[in-house]
Amino acid sequence: MFEDLRGQVAIVTGGARGLGYSMATGLTAQGVDVVLLDLLENVVQSASTLESKSGQRVIGIPVDVTSEAELKLAFDSVNSEIGSPTLLINAAGITIWEESLLGSKESWSKVIDINLTGTYLTCQAFARGCKANSHSGSIVNISSMSGSIVNIPQNQTSYNTSKAGVDMLTKSLAIEWAPLGIRVNAVAPGYFLSDMTRQFTDANPELAAQWRNLIPMGRMGEPSDLDGLVTLLCSSASSYLTGQSIIIDGGYTAI
Repeated sequence: MFEDLRGQVAIVTGGARGLGYSMATGLTAQGVDVVLLDLLENVVQSASTLESKSGQRVIGIPVDVTSEAELKLAFDSVNSEIGSPTLLINAAGITIWEESLLGSKESWSKVIDINLTGTYLTCQAFARGCKANSHSGSIVNISSMSGSIVNIPQNQTSYNTSKAGVDMLTKSLAIEWAPLGIRVNAVAPGYFLSDMTRQFTDANPELAAQWRNLIPMGRMGEPSDLDGLVTLLCSSASSYLTGQSIIIDGGYTAI
């Protein structure tokens, strides 16, 4: 347990399901109250379910992370209802598989807008709140090993590029906001069995086997495998750690 996390307030984008919901669950186990932001309307139900399971205060707010106006309304609501957030997990993201010779500007822009611009805008809204309320904070951006390597055999140039951007965004904001007491780090997962990925691997067992064969540990990550790293980065136990993107991939990128 990281006792310093107890009683803090965290925002988790992409929190309605998948890795975002799993990391939110890990934070509630540390005594953190959580606000889930997601474009999916079922974010409200997800929050209600997590609140019942955890005993912590959990709120769900439908938000488009690419909208400055919606983010401002959400953060203002959180500030008045539950308190100024001290933790931020940016897990909202999408991927589109397509051949770059055939890809459209629209699909490229959609991935970049959500994965990179949405992360930037949410970081900005969070940091403004920290400054206005005179407190420090910790941001954990969810990047990907795909920001460092090119996955095979799938073609996902826009996703890889967006995650490389998240890594540089993380470094840049960490340096700029260090005087404000805001730490900014990233977690870069490899292949993880989120709800959506598990559905895909069940439907495409040959591709799933190809991925597993490239992972030295011989398995894909479980969502809970992220909990220890994410809570460490949120906690003051990592108070001298900022501007880093930490890959967690079962050894995939080590070879």
